[in-house]
Amino acid sequence: MSGACDNRDDVLTSKSLPTPSSSGGDIVKYALALLLAVAGLFAFYWFDGQWPTGVRALAVVAGLAAGAAVFMLTSKGADTREFLSESRFELRKVVWPTRQETTRTMWVVIAVVILMSLMLAGMDLVIQSAVKWLLGNG
Repeated sequence: MSGACDNRDDVLTSKSLPTPSSSGGDIVKYALALLLAVAGLFAFYWFDGQWPTGVRALAVVAGLAAGAAVFMLTSKGADTREFLSESRFELRKVVWPTRQETTRTMWVVIAVVILMSLMLAGMDLVIQSAVKWLLGNG
């Protein structure tokens, strides 16, 4: 054994190093993204009665989409894109259960929920009867 790491997960890479704090440009982009999202919400309420509800809802969606687009241009946006990309890659490795396995598991869950609810209802009745007996109302 040479003492070197054989496992690639144990090796410190540039991706695992802390990222530097936000630059001034990123802070401006964060503010712009927030402003765009708030502008969409503002338009929704400001034009109440003047624009149809569908158009006002589209203004909110457009504001949120524009804000998200500006956010994605920041360093945190790049981190978010990388995270989503890695998550999608990991989801491809998942072995999903078959329909039959899912159905069986569903019935087990339903049976356990019914059993537990009956047990709790029984305990509730016992405690209720005991309290009534102790208070002399039974």
